Amino acid sequence: MRVLVAPDKFAGTLSAAEAAAAIAEGWNRHAPADVVTCLPVADGGPGFSSVLAEALGGRVEAVTVRGPLGTPVPVGLVVTTGADGAVTVHLESSQACGHGLEPEVAPLRSSTFGVGEALRAALDLRPSRVVIGLGGSVTSDGGAGLLAALGATADVDLAGGPDALDGVTWVDLSAVRERVDGVELVAAIDVRAPLLGMFGAARTFGPQKGMDDEQVWRVDRVLDGFVDAVCGSAPSERRIAEADGAGAAGGLGFALAVLGAELVAGTQVVLDAIGIDAHVAAADLVVTGEGAYDITSRSGKTVFGVAEAAARQARPCIVLAGRVDVGAREMRAMGVESAYAVVDAVGETAALEDAATHLAALAERVARTWSPSS
Repeated sequence: MRVLVAPDKFAGTLSAAEAAAAIAEGWNRHAPADVVTCLPVADGGPGFSSVLAEALGGRVEAVTVRGPLGTPVPVGLVVTTGADGAVTVHLESSQACGHGLEPEVAPLRSSTFGVGEALRAALDLRPSRVVIGLGGSVTSDGGAGLLAALGATADVDLAGGPDALDGVTWVDLSAVRERVDGVELVAAIDVRAPLLGMFGAARTFGPQKGMDDEQVWRVDRVLDGFVDAVCGSAPSERRIAEADGAGAAGGLGFALAVLGAELVAGTQVVLDAIGIDAHVAAADLVVTGEGAYDITSRSGKTVFGVAEAAARQARPCIVLAGRVDVGAREMRAMGVESAYAVVDAVGETAALEDAATHLAALAERVARTWSPSS
């Protein structure tokens, strides 16, 4: 039996590569004769660059940028050159503004300035195309920091996080537009959220970034004023803030869209790069997974993309996850035959403390069902 193991990260516990290795180890304990192929995948969030570096080859150039609160952090630029000589650079925003980069959590002061510095370094390589993976951020500054790093000016400090944006009335992007002129920008988003409102960056993801209720409302109000300053106050001028993905990475999607970037699903960028269809076609069973498999997995997440690829090739697809919060009907609608949760077997505390061991044990048990002849 040929088994393709193509999981995303298990956020906070395992990278996509670590999750794939754990699943493969457990599977082969029960079915050593099965041919198990590991193919880590990602959306626009953590793991985006490493998966693409493995899939695309090329070279990785390391640059040092400011973290969300100013601590120097490394970012890897994945640089490839096409047959026509055109240079493409991929970079991952979470390496500059993601979780765990700073010793404290300060959502109202966290900035995307470092992402702008990484983009500036990418532009110095004279590429024809730059793809920025968005996701896994601790920031909610609407991309103001990124714009500042590229030369934007304003009547407030654009690099100081959402708190510093309060009262902004004008933003000058002329220097930024000159810098990105002639370069195709692509924002590989992990969520389709707009920038503002009930389903926007602050209200949907603010609590995950450490905001209390009052801070969520404050940031949403500040970002509303920032949109006016950048785009204008007319509804037609503000429409870009309502685009699917404008709220990705705390509003980085919005800032990049203002600069003319195309907002695309990060999952699809990765799946196309790794040639998912060919890998699925060569398999008898597809196993994917993520930390939390729930209804949001259908909104551009990796598991849904892998399941769609399996459906195109008429291959069964199953999910191994830390937690499963999807009913059978929703599961089938996503193209998934069955889903299995680590927490159902060992509880949440154990699942978090030793994720690899328990994920491997789950894979071993699941293999008994899906590879019974072994």
